[in-house]
Amino acid sequence: MAQNDLIVVGIDVAKDKVDACIRAFALRQMFPSTAQGHRKLVGWLRKHQVNKAIMEASGGYERDWAKSLREAGIEVRIVDPKRVRSFAQSAGRLAKNDKIDAEMIGWFAETFSQAPGQMHDAMQEELAALVKARIGLVELKTRLQSQNEHAAPGPVQKAQARILKSLAAEIAKLEIAISAKIKATPHLAERAEIIESVPGLAKAASATLIAGMPELGQVSDEIAAALMGLAPYDDDSGKRRGERHIKGGRRWVRNAIYMPCLGAATQNNPVLKAFYQRLIAKGKAPKVALTACMRKLIIILNTMIARRQKWDPTRYAVV
Repeated sequence: MAQNDLIVVGIDVAKDKVDACIRAFALRQMFPSTAQGHRKLVGWLRKHQVNKAIMEASGGYERDWAKSLREAGIEVRIVDPKRVRSFAQSAGRLAKNDKIDAEMIGWFAETFSQAPGQMHDAMQEELAALVKARIGLVELKTRLQSQNEHAAPGPVQKAQARILKSLAAEIAKLEIAISAKIKATPHLAERAEIIESVPGLAKAASATLIAGMPELGQVSDEIAAALMGLAPYDDDSGKRRGERHIKGGRRWVRNAIYMPCLGAATQNNPVLKAFYQRLIAKGKAPKVALTACMRKLIIILNTMIARRQKWDPTRYAVV
C-alpha cells in the first residue's frame, strides 16, 4: 500500500493507448486513446479512489490524458522519462514494455511522493508549445541556410529560397502569437517585463525562459541552476578529483539561452561582462566562463522574479 493513504496510478502513454497500473492493489488495465477511453480511465481511477496520476512526458501524447484527469479532479504530475528509467535500472528492473513501464512510473511516484511538482498552468503550457514550435522552425531555417552556402543547381536554390521565405513568415506568425499570449496573461506579462529589463535579454529569450522555467522565483538558486542544467556536479572517488561538469536539466532552454547569454556576457550586460572577463583573466576557458555566466544569470533572474524587481546593476555587481 502507498504511504500516507496516497493511492497513485502510473500511466505509460503511447500514441493510441495508455497502460495504467495501481501498484497499491496490483491492478493493471489498458485504455484506448479515444473519448470513451478517457472516460473509462477516469471511472476506473475514481472507483479505486486514486489520488494522483503520474505519467512521463511523451512528446505531447500525454496532454489530452492529463487534461481529462485534471478536469476530473485528479492530480497529475508529468515526469522526466530518463529519471524513471534510471530508477528502474537502479531497482534491477531491466525488462521494458508498456505494462512494466506503467508499474515503474507508479513505483517511482510512490518513492518520490514528497518531491515538489510544478502547479499546472494551462496558459504557460500553451506558451511552451508555441515557443518550442518557434525554436523548431528557427533550427530548420538555420540548417537550410547552411546548405545554401554550398553551390547547388538553380532549381534547388530557388526551392530553398521559397522554403526559407515561408519559414520566415511562419516564424513571424508564431512570434506574434507568443507575444499576444504573454500580454494577455497578467502573471506572464509581469515576468516578461522583469526578464526583458536585463540588458542582453530580448523578447525571444524572455519567452523561452517564461515557457521553459516556470519555477523561477519559487525555488532555491541551487534548484533553479539544476533545472536549467547549469549546476556543476562532483566527479570524485577516493583521492581522485575529477573535473566538474554540468549535467541534465532542460537542454532545449539552455541551448536557446546560450547565444543571448553570450551577447550579454561579451557585449551588452556590464555585470555579466565584468564577471566573464574576470573568469577569463583567471585562466578559465571561454566555454567554462560562459557557463558560469549563464548560471549567474539564472540565479539573478530567480531572485528578481521572487522579489518582483526589475534589473538593478548595483544589486548584482561583481565583487
